Amino acid sequence: MKALLSSLAALTLVLVGCSSSSTTSTKTDETKPAAETKAGETKTIAFVTNNASDFWTIARKGTEKAEGELTGYKVEFKIPQDGSAATQKQILDDLVSNGAAGIAVSPVDPKNQTPDLDQLAEKTTIFCQDSDAPDSKRSLYVGTDNVAAGKMAGEEVKKALPNGGKIMVFVGKADAQNAKERFEGLKAALEGSKVQIIDLRTDDTDHARAKQNAADTLTSYPDVAGMVGLWSYNGPAIINAVKEAGKVGKVKVICFDEEDDTLAGIADGSITATIVQQPFEFGYQSMKLLAKVLDGDKSVIPENKKVIIDTKVIDKSSVAEFSAKLKELRGK
Repeated sequence: MKALLSSLAALTLVLVGCSSSSTTSTKTDETKPAAETKAGETKTIAFVTNNASDFWTIARKGTEKAEGELTGYKVEFKIPQDGSAATQKQILDDLVSNGAAGIAVSPVDPKNQTPDLDQLAEKTTIFCQDSDAPDSKRSLYVGTDNVAAGKMAGEEVKKALPNGGKIMVFVGKADAQNAKERFEGLKAALEGSKVQIIDLRTDDTDHARAKQNAADTLTSYPDVAGMVGLWSYNGPAIINAVKEAGKVGKVKVICFDEEDDTLAGIADGSITATIVQQPFEFGYQSMKLLAKVLDGDKSVIPENKKVIIDTKVIDKSSVAEFSAKLKELRGK
């Protein structure tokens, strides 16, 4: 009997020993610091455009440079192919669902997208770039002072039409913040001049429709003296319509950005000037600043929550030098 009791006691000690060992091991795993379990983790930050224009090719180069300089960050570059707010929203939702730590977006429809951006801002860090949503909870805007850029375009219109005349203005979406601000700046610059704005025509980022809008204007308003394109693809659309109508030189064209056909038009004299932004810097600065904020450095966000990238005028006197620098940026 004593032998049996001794055996049971020994067995109990063994079982208690095993149980104690197992409990200790489990506790160690559960209390392991999060920093250790996430060591070497790569955060995703994203750059989301508002359409599929060539303008964004240069911005992509900027994001690629930023990614090469950042440690612990992966950059994703997303393009809503149809340029719609619905497609852009799906891209943003997917990025957040997949754990994106920060996103820099050019909102297609800032006013109506503000509630969506506010919801996203509760889950991730949101920047706006190129086109702002100033009433949203975005942390920062990186891009152009579009009112100032619109004024620059207006000054070029006055130079091209010293005796005044009627002009038509074109853009993808009139309610995009950059479109509203550029148009505001344009009107301010032309106030008191002899230049009269007929209307603002939109195309919903449909390039074929953009050209048709320009062609219809030339037919409906045979006395139109100038045409202004506020978005990058509007310049090529306008000049193609002007050429087909045989009105090169008779209708002055002022536009935005640096698409190849726009620069070629400036070089051959069919386009008077273009107001260029620095999309490379949009991509580069937004990704670098996102990473700094995510790393805890919020001092990079100014009090007005805006980082403004300068714009400049490109005309026949400067187009060759600018085109050479552009090819270098594009890696061509």
